Amino acid sequence: MRSKVQAGAQPWKAAYDQMLASRYASLSRTPKPRAIVECGSYSNPNNGCTDEREDAIAAYTDALIWYITRDSRYAEKAISLMDAWSATIRDHTNSNAPLQTGWAGSSWPRAAEIIRYTYTGWPSANVTRFATMLRNVYLPKVINGSNSNGNWELSMMEAAIGISVFLEDRTSYDKAVAKFRGRVPAYIHITADGALPKAPPGSSIDTRDEIIGYWQGQSTFMDGLTQETCRDFVHTGYGIDAIAHFAETTRIQGQDLYPEISERLRHALGLQSKYELGAAVPSSLCGGSVKRGLGPVTEVGYNALHNRMGIAMTNTQTLTLQQRPAGTNNLFVAWETLTHGDNPN
Repeated sequence: MRSKVQAGAQPWKAAYDQMLASRYASLSRTPKPRAIVECGSYSNPNNGCTDEREDAIAAYTDALIWYITRDSRYAEKAISLMDAWSATIRDHTNSNAPLQTGWAGSSWPRAAEIIRYTYTGWPSANVTRFATMLRNVYLPKVINGSNSNGNWELSMMEAAIGISVFLEDRTSYDKAVAKFRGRVPAYIHITADGALPKAPPGSSIDTRDEIIGYWQGQSTFMDGLTQETCRDFVHTGYGIDAIAHFAETTRIQGQDLYPEISERLRHALGLQSKYELGAAVPSSLCGGSVKRGLGPVTEVGYNALHNRMGIAMTNTQTLTLQQRPAGTNNLFVAWETLTHGDNPN
């Protein structure tokens, strides 16, 4: 990534310029930590929710700019954001607390890993305090999962595995992997599953009617349909990208889960991309109407499956190239053309 940007190569240079021009890259950003972040449904109330998520994305953004440019001002800005929150936050409350913790908890470890291992100016006491924050404030809220819509648990597991890596906590890592392995087949259907999608492990959803209700009333199941496809593509995109992020982390850690989820992820990306691109929706899918808006969520899975594993993905490729450079959803997805676009590593 760094060498491509420095060489002015595309699409990486355009993606870097997009990131650098964003509000997340501002060196005048003032962190807005809170002791208690309170997030209700659809962020009502929103007491620190946006501030926390965006400070975490900003820390990650600054860490990436530091790594590419070696301009220490950005490393110091990332540290100032991480230190402000680790000195302050004590809990997440209200109904969206698990999801909020998952979103912010996905971005913090990305920033922290880069700074911790490439910059010498983060005091060890502050690294320890940040780790304590992740262990005490974030990990307990996400590690046990959720029986809500699937994007919740998938984002929570993404946070859990990133935090586990930063903490070098193998027990929590293994628990996150087990949750992930149960949830992915219950989120993305393939016809090999049979007439009905798999039920989420540990939930009370087990009858045909309950499964159809959980899948937004959809009663015809096809390759790549997700539990939230007929809800809307926005939330579906959250779930799909969290799956790719999780698998990417396991691959880096030497436990590549892509082979066991590749068929589901390929079909999910393909189905959603096809209709995001404007294909006519058959009456058998969501009553003939879908709510588009997939978001900048295809780069990681597309790169892994198409570029590394050699899987043909025509619709996903068309959409991915059309959306470049992929920006941020301001929640937990950021700059994935830069970090993963056509990146064999």
